[in-house]
Amino acid sequence: MDILLVDDSKTMRLILQRAIRMAGYRNLQVAEAENVPNALVQLRDARPRLILSDWNMPEMSGLDFLKQIRSSDKTTAFGFITSERSSETRVLAMNEGATFMLSKPFTPDDIRDALEPILG
Repeated sequence: MDILLVDDSKTMRLILQRAIRMAGYRNLQVAEAENVPNALVQLRDARPRLILSDWNMPEMSGLDFLKQIRSSDKTTAFGFITSERSSETRVLAMNEGATFMLSKPFTPDDIRDALEPILG
């Protein structure tokens, strides 16, 4: 698995998949999780190169997910794609170990710019 998409919206996961392909990343293995507990199950068996997560989700927020990941894994890239736009939210995410934070709406160029340093 190259990327794990974690978002409670199936539509957003599809939009992200399409944007990733449009950004030129067509041969990646992309897995999906509709919530953090499902993502954690998938992470037991595979280590993606990148986790892309929403910020606001039921059961566990994206920020709490990031904190849990960083408690045992300091190296896997972790990016947020979210409707959160405040500078305080961005600073909080980066201080907790996020690799990047993209705001919705985004373009394939935005996706390419965020993924290029991680996936080449």
